[in-house]
Amino acid sequence: MGLNQRNQRRLLASYLQRWALPGFIIIVASLLALCGDWGRELLRFDRDAIAGGEIWRLASGHFVHLGLSHWLLNGAGLLLVWFLVGEFLRTGQWLVVTLISILGMDIGFWLLQPQLQWYVGLSGLLHGFLFAGIVAGYRKRKVEMAVLGAIVVAKLIYEALVGPLPGSELTSGGAVITAAHLYGAISGFTMSTIMSIRVRRQPSI
Repeated sequence: MGLNQRNQRRLLASYLQRWALPGFIIIVASLLALCGDWGRELLRFDRDAIAGGEIWRLASGHFVHLGLSHWLLNGAGLLLVWFLVGEFLRTGQWLVVTLISILGMDIGFWLLQPQLQWYVGLSGLLHGFLFAGIVAGYRKRKVEMAVLGAIVVAKLIYEALVGPLPGSELTSGGAVITAAHLYGAISGFTMSTIMSIRVRRQPSI
């Protein structure tokens, strides 16, 4: 009985640890959503405000949303992404992917999208998470990850050639910045690939 309880506790601790980061993101984004228009205006990625020294917007802009429908869509997307690939990296590695994905998007926005004045939302970060997880999980689940990767790549190609997926702008309540998806995906893929190479190169003891 004691062994059973210990195993159950370990499983529960492992489960809670796996879902700690998405849980934290959901709590933060929900609290920011309660701030309404005022919070969004203060925290969104805003080119002119960042140029004026409000550098916190480089991070905070990825956690505020256009409105309730936008947040619900991104929140559901986060849970789905984590269900699909959340097990393949440790919490510390996911934190690195988060930072690099945000950095990659900010650099992309600043240098390659000079016409973009402001941005909000988690969707770019979700693409970073998804590609990082696909890379990390490929060795364990080759077929599933290959299929998932092909679907998401096809989505990115469609967005690059045609534009946002039909209905996505109506659902989110505003314009969809598809470049965020591409920059997030590239950043997540790159960081996870680097981490995978480092793990493979570590000598066995």
